[in-house]
Amino acid sequence: MIINAMSEDIAQTVGAYIAERILKNPRRVIRPDEPLISSGLIDSFHLVDLGLFVEERFGVRIDDSELNAETFDTLQQLADLIAARRA
Repeated sequence: MIINAMSEDIAQTVGAYIAERILKNPRRVIRPDEPLISSGLIDSFHLVDLGLFVEERFGVRIDDSELNAETFDTLQQLADLIAARRA
């Protein structure tokens, strides 16, 4: 249960970062299950920025091989990965 609540907070933080910094649209709400990479919402250049943000903000290590649609395609996937590494 703690990881779920933690994941939700992480997803909101990451979603806000994507909306404001990457999409330049702070009012944009990104759903937890919305595809980020496979939909083209985030490109490979922004994916690196997102990876760096996650490492700095949450204190977790993201391997370059994890910067892909299998690991990072939704906020939920990303939040679950971060929560698991922080637990």
